[in-house]
Amino acid sequence: MTEHILSMIGLAKKAGQVAIGEEPVGSAARAKDARVILVAQNAAGSVRRAMSFGQTGACLCLTVPFDKDQLGRALGRTSCAMAAITDIGFAEAIVKKLAALDPERYAPAAQRLEVKALRAAQRRAEQAQHEKNLRRGKKKAAPVQAAPAPQAPQKPERSARRPRRPGPRPQGNRPRFAGSRPVHKGKGSPKTSK
Repeated sequence: MTEHILSMIGLAKKAGQVAIGEEPVGSAARAKDARVILVAQNAAGSVRRAMSFGQTGACLCLTVPFDKDQLGRALGRTSCAMAAITDIGFAEAIVKKLAALDPERYAPAAQRLEVKALRAAQRRAEQAQHEKNLRRGKKKAAPVQAAPAPQAPQKPERSARRPRRPGPRPQGNRPRFAGSRPVHKGKGSPKTSK
Protein backbone atom coordinates (compact mmCIF):
# COMPACT_ATOMS: atom_id res chain seq x y z
CA MET A 1 0.00 0.00 0.00
CA THR A 2 2.85 2.39 0.79
CA GLU A 3 4.36 1.77 -2.66
CA HIS A 4 1.02 2.70 -4.22
CA ILE A 5 0.98 6.02 -2.32
CA LEU A 6 4.56 6.76 -3.34
CA SER A 7 3.82 5.98 -6.98
CA MET A 8 0.81 8.31 -6.83
CA ILE A 9 3.07 11.09 -5.47
CA GLY A 10 5.47 10.37 -8.34
CA LEU A 11 2.60 10.56 -10.83
CA ALA A 12 1.58 13.94 -9.43
CA LYS A 13 5.20 15.09 -9.87
CA LYS A 14 5.19 13.97 -13.51
CA ALA A 15 1.98 15.95 -14.01
CA GLY A 16 3.76 19.04 -12.64
CA GLN A 17 1.51 19.30 -9.59
CA VAL A 18 4.18 18.99 -6.86
CA ALA A 19 6.42 21.63 -5.29
CA ILE A 20 9.55 19.94 -3.88
CA GLY A 21 11.74 21.42 -1.17
CA GLU A 22 11.36 24.12 1.44
CA GLU A 23 11.49 27.22 -0.79
CA PRO A 24 9.10 25.99 -3.51
CA VAL A 25 6.68 24.66 -0.86
CA GLY A 26 6.78 28.03 0.92
CA SER A 27 6.07 29.96 -2.28
CA ALA A 28 3.25 27.57 -3.26
CA ALA A 29 1.71 27.99 0.19
CA ARG A 30 1.99 31.79 0.12
CA ALA A 31 0.39 31.83 -3.34
CA LYS A 32 -2.43 29.62 -1.92
CA ASP A 33 -1.63 26.96 -4.54
CA ALA A 34 -0.70 24.18 -2.10
CA ARG A 35 -3.52 21.77 -1.22
CA VAL A 36 -1.59 19.50 1.14
CA ILE A 37 1.99 19.62 2.44
CA LEU A 38 3.64 16.25 3.00
CA VAL A 39 6.55 16.08 5.47
CA ALA A 40 8.82 13.03 5.84
CA GLN A 41 8.65 11.30 9.25
CA ASN A 42 12.36 11.74 9.95
CA ALA A 43 12.43 15.46 9.00
CA ALA A 44 12.08 16.82 12.54
CA GLY A 45 13.47 20.25 11.71
CA SER A 46 11.12 20.80 8.78
CA VAL A 47 7.86 20.00 10.60
CA ARG A 48 7.57 23.38 12.32
CA ARG A 49 8.29 25.30 9.08
CA ALA A 50 5.85 23.11 7.17
CA MET A 51 3.15 23.77 9.78
CA SER A 52 3.67 27.52 9.45
CA PHE A 53 3.48 27.19 5.63
CA GLY A 54 0.22 25.28 6.09
CA GLN A 55 -1.22 28.06 8.25
CA THR A 56 -0.08 30.71 5.79
CA GLY A 57 -1.58 28.91 2.79
CA ALA A 58 -4.69 27.59 4.60
CA CYS A 59 -3.84 24.03 3.59
CA LEU A 60 -3.29 20.72 5.37
CA CYS A 61 0.13 19.72 6.63
CA LEU A 62 0.66 15.98 7.20
CA THR A 63 3.62 13.93 8.39
CA VAL A 64 3.69 10.90 6.11
CA PRO A 65 4.93 7.42 7.14
CA PHE A 66 7.95 7.63 4.79
CA ASP A 67 11.46 8.77 5.49
CA LYS A 68 13.32 11.43 3.46
CA ASP A 69 14.94 8.84 1.17
CA GLN A 70 11.66 7.09 0.27
CA LEU A 71 9.90 10.39 -0.40
CA GLY A 72 12.88 11.63 -2.40
CA ARG A 73 13.01 8.47 -4.57
CA ALA A 74 9.29 8.84 -5.36
CA LEU A 75 9.97 12.40 -6.51
CA GLY A 76 13.15 11.61 -8.46
CA ARG A 77 15.56 13.05 -5.88
CA THR A 78 18.05 11.52 -3.48
CA SER A 79 16.09 12.83 -0.48
CA CYS A 80 13.20 15.16 0.19
CA ALA A 81 12.01 16.51 3.55
CA MET A 82 8.79 18.19 2.36
CA ALA A 83 6.66 18.45 -0.73
CA ALA A 84 3.41 20.25 -1.53
CA ILE A 85 0.71 18.78 -3.78
CA THR A 86 -0.88 21.65 -5.74
CA ASP A 87 -3.72 19.76 -7.44
CA ILE A 88 -6.86 19.06 -5.38
CA GLY A 89 -7.56 15.76 -7.15
CA PHE A 90 -4.10 14.32 -6.49
CA ALA A 91 -4.12 15.66 -2.93
CA GLU A 92 -7.49 14.04 -2.20
CA ALA A 93 -6.43 10.69 -3.70
CA ILE A 94 -3.13 10.60 -1.78
CA VAL A 95 -4.74 11.50 1.56
CA LYS A 96 -7.50 8.90 0.98
CA LYS A 97 -4.81 6.26 0.50
CA LEU A 98 -3.07 7.45 3.67
CA ALA A 99 -6.41 7.26 5.53
CA ALA A 100 -6.89 3.68 4.32
CA LEU A 101 -3.40 2.90 5.63
CA ASP A 102 -3.87 4.60 9.03
CA PRO A 103 -7.52 5.74 9.51
CA GLU A 104 -7.04 7.02 13.04
CA ARG A 105 -4.35 9.46 12.00
CA TYR A 106 -5.42 10.59 8.49
CA ALA A 107 -9.24 10.19 8.37
CA PRO A 108 -10.09 13.78 9.48
CA ALA A 109 -7.69 15.18 6.88
CA ALA A 110 -9.25 12.96 4.21
CA GLN A 111 -12.72 14.23 5.10
CA ARG A 112 -11.60 17.87 4.95
CA LEU A 113 -9.97 17.36 1.57
CA GLU A 114 -13.03 15.55 0.26
CA VAL A 115 -15.18 18.59 1.10
CA LYS A 116 -12.63 20.91 -0.52
CA ALA A 117 -12.53 18.72 -3.64
CA LEU A 118 -16.33 18.78 -3.93
CA ARG A 119 -16.34 22.58 -3.65
CA ALA A 120 -13.60 22.86 -6.26
CA ALA A 121 -15.52 20.59 -8.64
CA GLN A 122 -18.65 22.69 -8.11
CA ARG A 123 -16.74 25.90 -8.85
CA ARG A 124 -15.27 24.37 -12.02
CA ALA A 125 -18.75 23.32 -13.19
CA GLU A 126 -20.15 26.80 -12.50
CA GLN A 127 -17.24 28.41 -14.36
CA ALA A 128 -17.73 26.09 -17.35
CA GLN A 129 -21.46 26.89 -17.43
CA HIS A 130 -20.69 30.61 -17.18
CA GLU A 131 -18.26 30.42 -20.12
CA LYS A 132 -20.81 28.44 -22.13
CA ASN A 133 -23.46 31.08 -21.42
CA LEU A 134 -21.06 33.83 -22.49
CA ARG A 135 -20.39 32.04 -25.79
CA ARG A 136 -24.13 31.74 -26.43
CA GLY A 137 -24.80 35.31 -25.37
CA LYS A 138 -27.09 34.48 -22.47
CA LYS A 139 -27.52 37.00 -19.70
CA LYS A 140 -27.62 36.24 -16.01
CA ALA A 141 -31.05 35.07 -14.90
CA ALA A 142 -33.11 37.78 -13.21
CA PRO A 143 -33.93 37.09 -9.56
CA VAL A 144 -37.44 35.77 -8.98
CA GLN A 145 -39.71 38.23 -7.20
CA ALA A 146 -41.98 36.97 -4.43
CA ALA A 147 -45.05 39.11 -5.19
CA PRO A 148 -45.68 41.46 -8.10
CA ALA A 149 -45.62 45.13 -7.14
CA PRO A 150 -48.77 47.19 -7.74
CA GLN A 151 -48.53 48.83 -11.14
CA ALA A 152 -49.18 52.49 -11.82
CA PRO A 153 -51.67 53.38 -14.57
CA GLN A 154 -49.93 53.05 -17.89
CA LYS A 155 -49.62 55.89 -20.38
CA PRO A 156 -50.89 55.23 -23.87
CA GLU A 157 -48.14 53.98 -26.15
CA ARG A 158 -46.65 56.43 -28.60
CA SER A 159 -46.04 55.41 -32.13
CA ALA A 160 -42.52 54.66 -33.17
CA ARG A 161 -42.59 57.30 -35.92
CA ARG A 162 -41.60 60.83 -35.12
CA PRO A 163 -44.44 63.34 -35.37
CA ARG A 164 -44.30 65.65 -38.36
CA ARG A 165 -43.52 69.31 -37.81
CA PRO A 166 -46.19 71.74 -38.72
CA GLY A 167 -45.38 74.19 -41.46
CA PRO A 168 -44.07 74.07 -44.98
CA ARG A 169 -41.41 71.62 -46.02
CA PRO A 170 -38.23 72.80 -47.71
CA GLN A 171 -38.61 72.56 -51.45
CA GLY A 172 -36.20 71.92 -54.24
CA ASN A 173 -32.47 72.48 -53.95
CA ARG A 174 -32.85 75.35 -51.52
CA PRO A 175 -30.35 75.03 -48.61
CA ARG A 176 -31.99 74.05 -45.37
CA PHE A 177 -30.75 77.06 -43.40
CA ALA A 178 -31.00 79.72 -46.09
CA GLY A 179 -31.43 82.74 -43.82
CA SER A 180 -28.95 81.72 -41.15
CA ARG A 181 -25.70 83.48 -40.36
CA PRO A 182 -22.33 81.68 -40.57
CA VAL A 183 -20.85 80.32 -37.37
CA HIS A 184 -17.53 81.83 -36.35
CA LYS A 185 -15.18 79.41 -34.70
CA GLY A 186 -12.91 80.55 -31.93
CA LYS A 187 -13.18 82.12 -28.53
CA GLY A 188 -16.54 83.77 -28.07
CA SER A 189 -18.57 85.18 -30.85
CA PRO A 190 -17.64 88.37 -32.69
CA LYS A 191 -19.33 91.51 -31.55
CA THR A 192 -21.82 92.82 -34.03
CA SER A 193 -22.31 96.54 -34.48
CA LYS A 194 -25.78 97.99 -34.55
